[in-house]
Amino acid sequence: MEVTYREEGVAEAAASVAGRLSDEGVPARLAAGDPALWGAGAEAEAALRLGWLNLPRTSRELLPELGKLVERARAEGLDHVVLSGMGGSSLAPEVICNTADVALTVLDTTDPGQVRRALDDRLDRTIVVVSSKSGSTVETDSHRRIYEQAFRSAGIDPAERIVVVTDPGSPLEQAAVEAGYTIFLADPNVGGRYSALSAFGLVPSALAGAEVEQLLDDAAEVLPSLALKEGNPGLALGAALGGAALAGRDKLILEDQLTEINGLPDWIEQLVAESTGKQGRGILPVVAAEPTGARDELVVAIESDDGDVRVDGPLGAQFMVWEYATALAGLVLGVNPFDQPDVAESKDNTTRVLDGPPAAEEPVLVDGPVEVYGESRAGDLSGVLTELLKAVPSDGYLAVMAYLDRMAAFDAPMPEDPDFEQMTEAWMAADAQTLRALLAMRTPRPVTFGWGPRFLHSTGQYHKGGPSNGVFLQITGAVTADVEVPGRPYTLGGLQLAQALGDRRALIGRGRPAVRLHLTDRAAGIAHLLAAAQEV
Repeated sequence: MEVTYREEGVAEAAASVAGRLSDEGVPARLAAGDPALWGAGAEAEAALRLGWLNLPRTSRELLPELGKLVERARAEGLDHVVLSGMGGSSLAPEVICNTADVALTVLDTTDPGQVRRALDDRLDRTIVVVSSKSGSTVETDSHRRIYEQAFRSAGIDPAERIVVVTDPGSPLEQAAVEAGYTIFLADPNVGGRYSALSAFGLVPSALAGAEVEQLLDDAAEVLPSLALKEGNPGLALGAALGGAALAGRDKLILEDQLTEINGLPDWIEQLVAESTGKQGRGILPVVAAEPTGARDELVVAIESDDGDVRVDGPLGAQFMVWEYATALAGLVLGVNPFDQPDVAESKDNTTRVLDGPPAAEEPVLVDGPVEVYGESRAGDLSGVLTELLKAVPSDGYLAVMAYLDRMAAFDAPMPEDPDFEQMTEAWMAADAQTLRALLAMRTPRPVTFGWGPRFLHSTGQYHKGGPSNGVFLQITGAVTADVEVPGRPYTLGGLQLAQALGDRRALIGRGRPAVRLHLTDRAAGIAHLLAAAQEV
């Protein structure tokens, strides 16, 4: 595992920080799991969150039982693996499986269309992994209830098809014991975003066909170097992240084109944003974006020479080094990298909306199939987008947050006998994420994109707890075929909208500008929105 500085300013800032940390004995103290590193205020939390340092060794205990589960699933022809999980419970398995080129259906959504598509796909050959550290995550609880009913309706015993990953003593463990589900208990001393090499990362990945033992081998190989003052890739990366942020380069552009590791920036995004974005400070990861050369950018490239910092190594080692580096970056910035103090507010607001919907809000503008909610004086949709871009401060960013079906574009109508270019054009024309690229071409400031509610368990902490320089654009959509949540007084569509309204309320309550665009027809609305963005 190797971290290389490719820009002189980064090298100087990192050397200064690394030297100070080494003089204070930080590398050895962190490798030994010293919870006092982040100060008295964080010590109690840190004492319960450093188990990730031991996962390359302790997670091997899972392998025999996991091997038996994989053998049973293969013997029974269960080749459609569905993962219900949010944040750290889904992002690492998604990277692992994409890199291993094995199929895993990830449900980190409350979108009815996306969940319905998974339900309709080979239910007779489906095995579902329900992952939740707390055991009370509303999204995974909803998915579990929906799949239980679907299996029973198909004459399938849910106990034969549902596998639970959770912490000991959680409500989910109790429910799983009562239902007779297969249970894997994770290390309770590991926070969700640091759990890539725990049961949360390994169980669904192994079921999907990834070689998880190799991940542990690669992580174990780099582990001894993390206690060193010299030749320590975690120290080198953490010093670069923290040192650059202290010098004002707090926008982390993640570059991973043409690498064998597929999708690592999405996992890094949660790890860094949720760990550092608090107390008005933080490092903002920006995924799938071209560097602009702005003074506040730090470009980190995964196995390529396109950045200020280059990070080389296999996936298991990358997990360990990024976790170590993020913990150090929190130390350098003076924040606790293991808590998420601003995440709960959006959850609480969601519950309030579900319990008693707020008074109907009138749109300030209706432009075709798009309704605009929030403060705007624009006369059309392109004007709204222009206002948002102009509102971004010189050190700020625009965050696009889409509470939609993130897989819908794959079902987009295609031309008859399309070539690759036509397929790509049709796909992009139906994908809300295309909006990020269009807006990014019209501003020198970073534009991030998150699928809701997925991002609430990731960058949502940074949005509310980080620097107050963000401008926020929500996108919601009408639901034509909703999904009931058995045993709950709400549908998935109702929950999805409540999550959007709850998060917008949290942002506005902090004085952070947030506009919501509601698509009264999703397909037509996306097309109209992309057309408006091209007119900005």
